[in-house]
Amino acid sequence: MNRQLIRVGHSPDPDDAFMFYALAKGKLDTGRYRFEHELVDIETLNRRAFAADLELTAVSLHAYAHLTERYVLCTCGASMGDRYGPMLVARRPQAVADLARATIAVPGTLTTAYLALRLCLGTDFAAVVVPFDQILDVVAAGQYAGQPIDAGLIIHEGQLTYAQQNLELIVDTGQWWYEQTGLPLPLGANGVRKDLGPQVIADVQRLLHASIDYGLQHRQEALEYALGFGRGLDPAKADEFVAMYVNDWTLDFGPRGRQAVAELLTRGYAAGVIPKLVTPEFAA
Repeated sequence: MNRQLIRVGHSPDPDDAFMFYALAKGKLDTGRYRFEHELVDIETLNRRAFAADLELTAVSLHAYAHLTERYVLCTCGASMGDRYGPMLVARRPQAVADLARATIAVPGTLTTAYLALRLCLGTDFAAVVVPFDQILDVVAAGQYAGQPIDAGLIIHEGQLTYAQQNLELIVDTGQWWYEQTGLPLPLGANGVRKDLGPQVIADVQRLLHASIDYGLQHRQEALEYALGFGRGLDPAKADEFVAMYVNDWTLDFGPRGRQAVAELLTRGYAAGVIPKLVTPEFAA
């Protein structure tokens, strides 16, 4: 049987690895579909999504605002920060308002982390794009490629390890967002290409859901696989990080999660960061 190829893009991080474990390791019967996985950082995936070369891809909710003609959001696979999220860190304590005039290392200008910080600061700021896994080192060093760096916006496991480099937390954007809205901060999702058609979209979403559920039901073996993407996290920290971003929200956005996505995109548009008002579209 000729099986239809579904190319999957996701980040090389413990939470995404955990989510896709069952699909990556042949734990599921995928029927007439064959999945190939490409592991690259989220900003690269955001940029690639403009060309729609991947059938299923992790995407920042900020980037999704530019991709609505090409991708529909899966109802599963979300990364939600429930009173936590991307963090702004610096070498010394200081007021959030002071950093509006700072040079800040960011993991990409299409990441939701960047959008959340723009909303938090209430203004544009001098951003320097740095690979996400180098931001802590760059902030500690105070420079990147000859440019001075005052602070850094950290995502992924850096949220658990920044104190090891004697850095100070200035603001947790997920906590700030909750205080502003009473909602979790929707960071990432999985988009499936619209031109695949309703049946393939439904099948791909079903298999993604099954992969997430398999990991949650077989937590220890999925965690052992995810540890290979932990960049030095010990098993306890890896477990903590996966629990932050693979949970009930990941199985289904639910009404409150969908509300959070709509609120983020509305506020991003009102702040002038997103160029048009977007109503999120979820797969059936």
